Amino acid sequence: MQITTEMVKDLRSATGAGVLEAKKVLEQTNGDFNKAVDVLREKGAARAAKRADRAAKEGLIEVYIHPGNRVGVMLELNCETDFVARNEQFQDLAHNLALHIAAAAPHYLTAEEVSAADLEREMSVLRAQALAEGKPEAVVEKIVSGRVQKFYEEMCLLEQPYIRDEKVKIKDLLTDAIRTIGENIFVRRFARYELGESL
Repeated sequence: MQITTEMVKDLRSATGAGVLEAKKVLEQTNGDFNKAVDVLREKGAARAAKRADRAAKEGLIEVYIHPGNRVGVMLELNCETDFVARNEQFQDLAHNLALHIAAAAPHYLTAEEVSAADLEREMSVLRAQALAEGKPEAVVEKIVSGRVQKFYEEMCLLEQPYIRDEKVKIKDLLTDAIRTIGENIFVRRFARYELGESL
């Protein structure tokens, strides 16, 4: 299949890949745009993994107050250099993450942060629900395992589907940003406040 400059341009704008890399991947995938995007995203994940051990002590604190002043978010997003911290793309990422946190209300950053006590309490509730639904005991643990994954997707920021594109998880959004910006980027911490919430 003939790879046109228009195809390369579309792939570059969708993924942030370089001209040569976009052309090469389009040739590998016989011009299949979706496959090419997947290949580039996988390569981005590999590049992001290489950068994961580099120190990221720069960044910014993003503060977002939702209209009506009922929800507020404070987020620390880190990168390796102050140059990137001042980059508009990095600042937009921080803002979009803060908006997501305001809307999706995660309680934890990662699944690993969920305490053993919280996880056990959730699993016992899920077991009781499955048994109350009349599920056989032999499959209850499998059901609980699947529902725990759903719990992580609801409660852990990096596991949540991005509110602007539910096919993309927040961790994938960060991986794509690492690939396009070229530095290690990660959410160090966040806090979400809602007026009247129980303390």
